Amino acid sequence: MSYENDLNTNVRSLSDEDIDIEELFDYAYEKPGSMPGTLNIKPDAKHPQIVLIDYNRDRAHRQENLTPEACAKHLTTASVSWVDVGGLGSEDVLQRLGAVFNLHPLVLEDIVNVPQRPKVEEYPEQLVIIAQMVLPKPKKTSFWLEQVSLIVGKNYLLTVQEEPNRDCFQGVRQRIRFKKGNIRNEGSGYLAYALWDAIIDGFFPVLEVYGEKIEDLEDEVIFNPSNRNLSEIYKIKRELLALRRAIWPQRSALNTLIRDGSELLDPEILVYLRDCYDRSVQIIDIIETYRELASSLTDIYLSSISNKMNEIMKLLTVISSIFIPLTFIAGIYGMNFNTQVSPWNMPELDWYWGYPLCWLLMVAISVGLIYFFWQRGWFKDFSNPQ
Repeated sequence: MSYENDLNTNVRSLSDEDIDIEELFDYAYEKPGSMPGTLNIKPDAKHPQIVLIDYNRDRAHRQENLTPEACAKHLTTASVSWVDVGGLGSEDVLQRLGAVFNLHPLVLEDIVNVPQRPKVEEYPEQLVIIAQMVLPKPKKTSFWLEQVSLIVGKNYLLTVQEEPNRDCFQGVRQRIRFKKGNIRNEGSGYLAYALWDAIIDGFFPVLEVYGEKIEDLEDEVIFNPSNRNLSEIYKIKRELLALRRAIWPQRSALNTLIRDGSELLDPEILVYLRDCYDRSVQIIDIIETYRELASSLTDIYLSSISNKMNEIMKLLTVISSIFIPLTFIAGIYGMNFNTQVSPWNMPELDWYWGYPLCWLLMVAISVGLIYFFWQRGWFKDFSNPQ
C-alpha cells in the first residue's frame, strides 16, 4: 500500500467514554516469584496491528497489516524504517516481534506489562524510551492515558502502543508524507525526538481544558455552591495527579538522556531534547498551579457554604427578633386572671379600646424593629446574596 493513500482512513474515531479514575492508577504488578520477562496480557487488549513507514530523502512508503517477520528486511536498509505496533493483545505476535528486533526479555516485559514508569535505558545497539501519552477525549470530557514504547536502532525505530490507531503522531506522519521540515533528511534518532516531542506537546491541550474547568467551577463554587462541586473538585484533583505522575518521570528521563547522551543520537538532537525538557518543566508548573487552585476551591466551597448558612441564620434571627416581643405581649394577655377579684388583675381587659391598642402596640414594635434592622443594612444583604 502506498504511503500517499489517505492516512485519515487509518485513524479510528474516538468514542466519548467516561474516564475511570481507578484505571489511571492501575499499575501492573507481577505475581511473586514470576520469571523475568513474563508477559501479562490484559484480557481486553487489542490484537497488534503493525504499520511500516520507510523513508529517505527522496521517497516515503507505507505498508499496513505486516507480520513481524516481514519487518526484518527493513532493519538493515540505509533508509529509516518506522515500525509502529498498536495493540498488546497477542503474546505470540509480541514474542515474534521481540525475536525479530532482538529485544531483551526485560525490554519486552516493560513494553507489554503496562503501565511502566517513564524511563530511558541503554542496551547494546538499542535505546529504549518508555513514555506516557495523553490524549483528550471527544467533547472534552476527560483524557486517555497510554504508554508508548520507543526502541531506537541505527536505522529503525520501533514504537509500541496500547491501542491501535489512537495516538498524537499524525502531525509527524504528515511531515514525513509531505517532506515538511528536516525529518526526511535525518535518521532514526531525530524521528524518536519528533515523536517524544509530540507526546510532550499533547499535554497542553488537555491542561487547557482543565484550566477552563477550574475557572467555571470557581464561579459556580462562589455564586452557587452545591454538593456536586465537591465531587467535581475531587475528580479534577485525581486526574491532575495522574497527569503529574505521567509527566514527572518523563522530565527525569529527558534530563538523563541529555546529560548522558547516546551513541544512537546525534549531538544536535540533544539540543532539541533540551527544548522538550523545558516544556516538560512548564507542564509540571501548570499542573502544580492547577492542583493548588483545585485545593483552594475546597476552601472556597466551605467558605461559601458557611456564608450562605450565616445569611440563613441572620434571616431567622431577624424573624425571631420581630416575633419575640409580639409573643411576649400575646403571652401576657393570654394569662387568665380574674379582674373581679382585684383591680390589678388585667385592668386592660375592661378597656373599651384595649384590643385595638394591643394590636397597635404590636404593629409599632414590628415596624420599629424592621426599621432598626434596615438601618443596620441587614435587609440589603438579603436582597444582594453572594
